[in-house]
Amino acid sequence: MLDSTRNGRPRAADTTAARARKGLLVVGVFVLVLYVIEIINTLMLRSLNGTFGLRPRSLDGFLDILTFPLLHANLAHLFSNTLPLIIFGFLVLLSGTRVFFTTLALSWLVSGAVVWLIGGYNVTVGASGLVFGLFAFLLVRGFFNRNWWQILLSVVLFLTYGGILFGILPTVAGYVSWQAHLGGAVGGVLAALLLSVPRAGRPRIRQ
Repeated sequence: MLDSTRNGRPRAADTTAARARKGLLVVGVFVLVLYVIEIINTLMLRSLNGTFGLRPRSLDGFLDILTFPLLHANLAHLFSNTLPLIIFGFLVLLSGTRVFFTTLALSWLVSGAVVWLIGGYNVTVGASGLVFGLFAFLLVRGFFNRNWWQILLSVVLFLTYGGILFGILPTVAGYVSWQAHLGGAVGGVLAALLLSVPRAGRPRIRQ
């Protein structure tokens, strides 16, 4: 076992304050990248959306899964995703960068896959699938981990932001990609399951 302390004190990398600083930095850089891309896209008369936006069920559009969350329909669209990205991303990052990037990756890929498979005929752009993935992760991870503090946080988040879950329903406004929201949420749940902590006292299987 490796000692995570030095002179009886926790290493700086292990403290909550250090994780919080790193979380703000990582989320801040990611959001900044989105705004830089939005400015470039605006200067290019939004031509990037037509090239790198996700086109369902097209062979070349399959690669757009990797790019569509980085683009937005307009600045207002990006504004609507900014605050929840910062809040949910920061809260996930408090559990570590591995947890954050795993959750982000699964939300990103599953969201894109669902849009590609069952999306409408319009080009889809936007980071809202990532928002739903991070939110879903925060809602369910406490139940997988049997962690009462995480469950309490999920209750608070549900009472505060639970209304956004209507965005996974097909009955929402036609200009909103419920497929991206649903896929992102599924990816977040998968991440919570994949990253769940084994219950204490569970017998280990030896080979």
